[in-house]
Amino acid sequence: MKPGNTLAAVSGTLLFACAGSALAQEPAAANETVVVTSTALKVDTPLLETPRSASVVTDTELERRAVNKYDQVLRYRAGALSAPYGNDAKADWFFFRGFSGEDSTYQDGLRLFREAGYLWWKTEPFGLERVDFLKGPASILYGEAPPGGIINAISKRPTDETQGLFEIQAGNKGHRQVGIDTSGPVTDSGDVRYRLVGLFRDQDGELDGTDNERVYFAPSLAVDLSDRTTLTLLASYQRDHGTPANVFYLPYGSVNDTPFGKVDRDTDLGDNDNDRLEHEQISVGYELEHTFNDTWAFQQNARLSSLDLFLRTAYPSYMTDDRTAQRGLTYRDGSYDAFTIDNRMIGTWYTDNTENTLLVGLDYQHLDADYLSRDNFNYGMIDIFDPGDVTTNPPSNPTYYDQGKEQIGVYVQDQLRLYDRWILLAGARHDSVDVTNKQEGGEDQSYDDTQMSYTGGVMYLGDYGLSPYLSYSESFTPNIGNDLNGDAYQPSEGKQWELGLKYAPNWLDGYVTAAVFDLKESDTLYPSGGSSSNQGGERHSRGFELEGVGYVTDNLQVTAAYTYTDVTLDVSDTQQELRAGLIPRHQASLWLDYDFSHGTLAGLGLGAGARYIGTSVDSPQYSDTTVAAYTLYDAMVSYAVDSHWTAQVNVTNLTDEDYVSGCDYWCYYGESRSVIGSLKYRW
Repeated sequence: MKPGNTLAAVSGTLLFACAGSALAQEPAAANETVVVTSTALKVDTPLLETPRSASVVTDTELERRAVNKYDQVLRYRAGALSAPYGNDAKADWFFFRGFSGEDSTYQDGLRLFREAGYLWWKTEPFGLERVDFLKGPASILYGEAPPGGIINAISKRPTDETQGLFEIQAGNKGHRQVGIDTSGPVTDSGDVRYRLVGLFRDQDGELDGTDNERVYFAPSLAVDLSDRTTLTLLASYQRDHGTPANVFYLPYGSVNDTPFGKVDRDTDLGDNDNDRLEHEQISVGYELEHTFNDTWAFQQNARLSSLDLFLRTAYPSYMTDDRTAQRGLTYRDGSYDAFTIDNRMIGTWYTDNTENTLLVGLDYQHLDADYLSRDNFNYGMIDIFDPGDVTTNPPSNPTYYDQGKEQIGVYVQDQLRLYDRWILLAGARHDSVDVTNKQEGGEDQSYDDTQMSYTGGVMYLGDYGLSPYLSYSESFTPNIGNDLNGDAYQPSEGKQWELGLKYAPNWLDGYVTAAVFDLKESDTLYPSGGSSSNQGGERHSRGFELEGVGYVTDNLQVTAAYTYTDVTLDVSDTQQELRAGLIPRHQASLWLDYDFSHGTLAGLGLGAGARYIGTSVDSPQYSDTTVAAYTLYDAMVSYAVDSHWTAQVNVTNLTDEDYVSGCDYWCYYGESRSVIGSLKYRW
């Protein structure tokens, strides 16, 4: 049996073994200790009582796996393809249920803008207390969003008790990091609380001559204005600068053999002497909660954010002969300002046999982006097997862009619980969007659009902790930008049906979930091989997901996941139902954590994981390249010296597997072996 098949079988066996043993138990209600989150419904609700597929990753898991890049967060969850473009320091990358997650990132329930000319907000994992992953369309609550799902980062915030963490890290690839996280009450009464989170990280890139340095600082303050009202202020500052890694390779020399062998994965085909990344982002916001009475509550969260970017990076575009590639240059210099606010009224009513939760909301978001592009598609030539000798041309003359969007949405959602058995969910939303799309000297291609989105679901809370559900949801995306012909993108729309089963018996501190889904997006975007995407046709994703997280014993925790995703793409009248590039049909993962609590090994913690990514293909309209499957192994060992000091070592890609993570016109090498040692002091 192949390694990938073995891993998939092991994952499925573990999950179904848990399910099988539970059926032998006496009937029991679902475990009431499972995670409660508001991301899925914008109302605090146990995930196992939500007729939607969702996952939660806590800060404990992020710390144990030494996650230092945001697109590593969901490596051990179903439904997500993490870091498909390799280790790219310019941005965090995800695919959810076969759809790009480029515009799917949120923090504290508000959108993080990632569009308009590489002006992409980046998220620092050290500043998070958890990450919520809602799968499938979410426009009913969040307005515009891609159909695959959203990922919502929850910021660290003030705590009632005094606590602190100081951490230092060192590792290969020149990795150095210092972090501090301290919080607690400011006043004796505890009605004012603070938190300060800071980090400095310096590391080399995957490719020769590349590097990145990050500074991050996030203060927050919570104030109880009264017994019924709390205001939490949240701010953050982050700066990245260095020489960006050019992660673009052509299939020739990476996946496909050549007479000269293959291009080494640490070969930079960019322009080290001139490539540069300067990225700075600032945000200031607040969360306000007020309880009127036992029935009604009001919640409001808002954020102002700004981002400044200078990016210059060269890349190979196409082969001109057996050794030489034509290169292009991406050159962007610009900034954006954004404002988002969400207002919610929540009402809850009880009778002997019902519990009804009504959510009524109004949200607004505004993005104003200005940047110049000096992209040059004839930047020079490079010998991909001996890149020491290159030719370069200057950047092109600047082209100025004014892009942005303004959106206002009104939504209503009702969740009805009947006889502690049935959960019924229904919602609707209306959005109005104005898209700004202007280019100096070109046609003004701005437009406005309105959209109605609907959702519905039914769930049965059965005996033995088994809860089946059925749901329907929609999404829409008002795209900013132009295709290669200069035509403005049209909005994309998505629709999904999902049938699932959630399992949480009272004997298991955890859960197992399974879901099948059918998801379609019309007027979809797809790679063009140039500086912008093409649009048209339909992207259709069908799949099955199985996920389990829980403590098998008091000392052993198991996290297992399996994903099957079949994605097809219509790109023209003659090219129908082509298999989409980059997306593997099969993924499986398994992570085990064991902590020794007694005897001479007390304080020792061990972790081990395996991640299988199945075969994928290049974007079918460009080549018939197939990308081989690969399996990666991770490991962790920690030792708690006492209640304050902990030492830990993490190894990612333990065997230093040399692999290509995927292709979509270009191909991308995956992350090489990473070794990080850390020393933590807590108080």
